[in-house]
Amino acid sequence: MQFKISTLFLLSFLFVSGSLFAQQQTIGVARTSEDSLNNNSLSKSSTTIGGYGDAFYQRNNSLGTSKIDLERFVLFTGHKFNDQISFFSELEVEDAKVTGGESGGEVSIEQAYLKFNLDANQYIVAGLFLPRIGILNENHLPNTFNGNERNYVEQFILPSTWRELGIGLYGNLNNLPINYSVGLINGLNSNDFVHGTGLIDGKAEGRNASANNLAVTASLQLNLPNFRAQVSGYYGGTVGESKRKADSLGLNSGIFGTPVAIGEGDIMYSKGGFSTRALATIVSIPDAANINAAFANNTPQTMYGAYLELAYDLLYLNKKAHEQQFIVFVRDERLDMNYKIPANGITDGTLDQNHIVAGFSYLPIKNVAIKADVRFIHTGNQNPALIINPNPAAVPYQINNNLVDLGIAFSF
Repeated sequence: MQFKISTLFLLSFLFVSGSLFAQQQTIGVARTSEDSLNNNSLSKSSTTIGGYGDAFYQRNNSLGTSKIDLERFVLFTGHKFNDQISFFSELEVEDAKVTGGESGGEVSIEQAYLKFNLDANQYIVAGLFLPRIGILNENHLPNTFNGNERNYVEQFILPSTWRELGIGLYGNLNNLPINYSVGLINGLNSNDFVHGTGLIDGKAEGRNASANNLAVTASLQLNLPNFRAQVSGYYGGTVGESKRKADSLGLNSGIFGTPVAIGEGDIMYSKGGFSTRALATIVSIPDAANINAAFANNTPQTMYGAYLELAYDLLYLNKKAHEQQFIVFVRDERLDMNYKIPANGITDGTLDQNHIVAGFSYLPIKNVAIKADVRFIHTGNQNPALIINPNPAAVPYQINNNLVDLGIAFSF
């Protein structure tokens, strides 16, 4: 299967690269209670509450169906013990409610960690935290990205929001515009990999995670006026079983045994009313054939994703608008969740996808967004070998589809 990049993505990426390195600007730099705690600007021994959420209507024009959903509501609670130690936590509810015996909905802790400030340039986090990988994993407030849905590359290839238990060191180099991070966290569980969702279901997210297999993460950021460039990576084991059981399954149970490796690079640039972001990532699972032999879950050997987004604030030159923004955008997303498969895997053309998303985001204030967008989807063909007990009433698979979204988003 040939690696494809659309003309829009290629030409735009060359344009952005030619502009050289620039600082992150999303829809708006929203100020939240978490920002205040993270910047150590709260008074001593104080507790703060914040949160974020989003809801949207979606019309699937090919299927002729519609849905409306409170996708997520997250309540943030933090506490500053003193200038050196703070606590951060988030409780998330997805799809409004969870009912026993019914699919959908989730209640989870999105983060719960202690932050220890070592000095003005370094700090340590310990607990359930989000590693610095990609753009959205750390910066996912719904009023700070365009479109009602998060981009699919950072949903399926980089499974944002991705949190695990562990410890991380963050800092910046004196007199240089460079930030860094390194972390040690629990690894993934290859037994839980599900065909068609990438690494998502292999995450432990703080729930009875195996500490037999671990992972390391690291990142470097270059921050210049109007520009940010980042490279980040992940390497970790996926088998937390005892050596005896792993051997019986034909898997390596070492700390980094049966590994997953991820490499990622991204840039963000803004000037005037114009902003752009681009990201590319690749995931390697070299022992995918052994995972498939053990668990029959059709794990791929290689996945990739890339996207580029261009946006412009139509109210930028209107001084009467003050903090209001009306941002129009277009984003080109390419991803393939089975770009390369082992000999005992089955190719699924539906996982080779191209998405073009266009729309607008109106922010009457920086913490509130009203959004509308349309997503045009093109995929490869469905593989009949993967269709087991087909539903006779099912609509034939269509390689082209489009979704229309209308929604709201907020943070505080």
